[in-house]
Amino acid sequence: MKTVGLFEAKQKLSELVERASTGERIGITRRGKLAAVIVPVQTRQSVKEIFDDIEDIRRHVNRSKPFTVKQLIEEGRV
Repeated sequence: MKTVGLFEAKQKLSELVERASTGERIGITRRGKLAAVIVPVQTRQSVKEIFDDIEDIRRHVNRSKPFTVKQLIEEGRV
């Protein structure tokens, strides 16, 4: 992952967003420490996948022990 400083990121935001949209991950540092990451948007392949995810969530909500928020975040659902 390439990193850029916050000042440079402000100057080149459009370029960094364009690079991220092609799949590159770009870290932004503040005072030498990683503060944020620009990542490409993860898009769904099909409407079927969306409905499959909804059905999966519905099944788990009806279980006696539903997903925790942490589990949902780790799976990319939140």
